[in-house]
Amino acid sequence: TQFILDLGVDPAKVVMCDSTGVIWKGRTERMTPEKEAFAAATDARTLAEAMTGTDVFLGLSIGNVVSPEMLLTMAENPIVFAMANPDPEIPYPLARETRPDAILATGRSDYPNQANNVLGFPFVFRGAIDVRATTINKEMLRAAATALAELAKEPVPDVVAHAYGLQALALGREYIIPKPLDHPVIRRVAPAVAQAATDTGVAPRPLAMDAYVRPPGAPTGFPRALTRQAASPPRRPD
Repeated sequence: TQFILDLGVDPAKVVMCDSTGVIWKGRTERMTPEKEAFAAATDARTLAEAMTGTDVFLGLSIGNVVSPEMLLTMAENPIVFAMANPDPEIPYPLARETRPDAILATGRSDYPNQANNVLGFPFVFRGAIDVRATTINKEMLRAAATALAELAKEPVPDVVAHAYGLQALALGREYIIPKPLDHPVIRRVAPAVAQAATDTGVAPRPLAMDAYVRPPGAPTGFPRALTRQAASPPRRPD
């Protein structure tokens, strides 16, 4: 939640829930200082009430806590990220049937828009380690997220689509985030993180960025090994 607030989401429009219900200002049951920081000024007391009229549902909880009726109360073209694994907060097929207009994502590899942590943490750490970053700050995480968002807008190599049994992939409701086997991911995320570390002064040993990333089209061995590393060894400025 803090990350999306750092990206610019209005805190007044965020309602967080836990197993007890809505985390609202004045609640005393099962509260902690961490929860108190996100307590909302709202009359909603249940997840169902909190979802009414909303544009986005971000689920990081347990499976099957969202019903079709709850989805139907959301605004037009809602964004539903049901991230619980292995069972999402609402099954993908049921959510798609209930809200054909929704943008849906889960943590499952057998449905479109898998939000997989392998898209983030290996390359965040790679970029941080290569510049000997002393910390991982919010600017570095934002750079990683922005790199993934920009990559999702670009043409997807056929070999990636074929690896998932598809003829093609293009930005739309069924493709909003790069696939874990998309080899340009490391070319984008690790350098973006390294650059953000340098720009924010937490990189004691900055890299020559133009030499850090293998140019697009350079051999990567991708057809032979989808997960082969695609970034060149670090090079220091002269």
